[in-house]
Amino acid sequence: MRRFELVLVAFFLATWVVDFLALIGLVSLAGSLELGLYPLYSVAAASGWLGGNIYVPRARSLPKSLKRRFFLVYFVGPLGLFYLLRTMAPVQVQEYGPFVPLYGLGVFTVFFAVPMVLKSPSPDRLRNGKLGRGDDDPPVVS
Repeated sequence: MRRFELVLVAFFLATWVVDFLALIGLVSLAGSLELGLYPLYSVAAASGWLGGNIYVPRARSLPKSLKRRFFLVYFVGPLGLFYLLRTMAPVQVQEYGPFVPLYGLGVFTVFFAVPMVLKSPSPDRLRNGKLGRGDDDPPVVS
């Protein structure tokens, strides 16, 4: 892990700790931020897109055990920020939209998955001229 990932882990861990403290009632965050649903879902979409686009190239050359750890950092971590923002909404707004966190998870997951599905070709594949052809395709004879 680079210093960048360590800073991300520390930040995301702090957001999850504050979320947990708010959940058990030690910290009262309700009503401290008036954020509408569009900006909230925009945060979910932007953090999912950014997390997916950073995860794909970073995890490309890693062994499977490290890929899982990086997946936790880039997938589960930003969700803590989304849930923290939702927890900071007024209580009345939270009661009117009980499924907003679930919808936010869906938005985040879709935007996180897009870079994973549409992976850019690896640098080796670009160097070998195999761009656009599958491994099973016969060579093109001109």
